[in-house]
Amino acid sequence: MKIGVTTFMTDEGIRPAPLAKALEERAFDSLFLHEHSHVAVKQETPFPGGGALPRVYYRTLDPFVALTAAAAVTDNLVLGTGVALLVQRDVIHTAKQVASLDLVSGGRVIFGVGTGWSREEMRNHGTDPRTRGKLLNEQLAAIKEIWSKDKAEFHGEHIGFDPIFSWPKPVQRPHPPIYIGGDGEAALARVAAHGDGWMPHSVGHPARVPPQLNRLAEVAGDKPVMVASVSARSELIAAYAEAGADHVALSLPTQPEPETLRMLDMFAALVSDYR
Repeated sequence: MKIGVTTFMTDEGIRPAPLAKALEERAFDSLFLHEHSHVAVKQETPFPGGGALPRVYYRTLDPFVALTAAAAVTDNLVLGTGVALLVQRDVIHTAKQVASLDLVSGGRVIFGVGTGWSREEMRNHGTDPRTRGKLLNEQLAAIKEIWSKDKAEFHGEHIGFDPIFSWPKPVQRPHPPIYIGGDGEAALARVAAHGDGWMPHSVGHPARVPPQLNRLAEVAGDKPVMVASVSARSELIAAYAEAGADHVALSLPTQPEPETLRMLDMFAALVSDYR
């Protein structure tokens, strides 16, 4: 089982380059970054984690800028979005950003995508929360066309463009792995139809791990699972390893560099048996 971290990269925490170097030095497999473009001043959608919206949501760096900085100082670290809120993004620009990151990193990208939860954030990007699932499905199909065709075009209900040229193409073929974020039935159906893997949140308790992973097999068959935001607890990590998870990303708090490096040393000791 591969082990990396997932985190909120902000202007108040460790910078991308030293974090990426520290991860690779400690033999971690990957770095996955969350994305939120902004927080609406009048935020009415309840935070899924309960309570007040954490400070990191207000200060998140653009994941592709941060991952490019990480790519420049590493050789083997997998670079991923966990997840990119694609329904709030321009599909042509995003296809180019992911392909460019895959090129400059030498083919080390995992593209994690999701629909998001903040209705206010979506609306500010012109996205109708009621149709975000259908929009995401079309975006994924359109991006694959851009990545795979010299002359790409797409005509759907929500996304449409006449033939275009767009380079670079990704290094990875047929394209960087697309992992679908989310825990509900719609996300699982999207994995089956459009994804190369599933990126659920950690369930938090070892006894709930086998039922969680069994749900994927029932819907999408034998596709890889990368579990995001896993608490750094030995019994939970062991449960995911035993249940057959391909990849877990430990939840790394957003802190300044000295505190982060100490936390990574603790993580490395915790997962030494899985190397």
